[in-house]
Amino acid sequence: MIRKPVDTGDPDRLYTVTGGRSRADDSFDLVTLVVSECEPTGGMQSEHARILDLCRHPTAVVEIAAELGLPITVVRILLGDLLAMGRITARHPRAAQAVASLPDSALLKEVLHGLRNL
Repeated sequence: MIRKPVDTGDPDRLYTVTGGRSRADDSFDLVTLVVSECEPTGGMQSEHARILDLCRHPTAVVEIAAELGLPITVVRILLGDLLAMGRITARHPRAAQAVASLPDSALLKEVLHGLRNL
């Protein structure tokens, strides 16, 4: 089986898609979940519109890149644009699990009250 190179995009096309930018938003890693906050609008860059369509349900960055057939870095740049415009929300699954695993604040207050009474 012959494997294709990962980054098969035409450099000129990728340059155009990102507006010449090469620095990706650091807030997105491969498993960050992205959710659309609005529908695509007329005149929107086609890649932005496709991302909004793909992310109607939480979708990982790596899945978005695979569906678009674009390198991760390019997708992270596009996601940064959408995040800055307020068109998507993003969260890392580990961060959500960490918050969910914290004890309830009411329980912590009761424990603190009990400790003070000792």
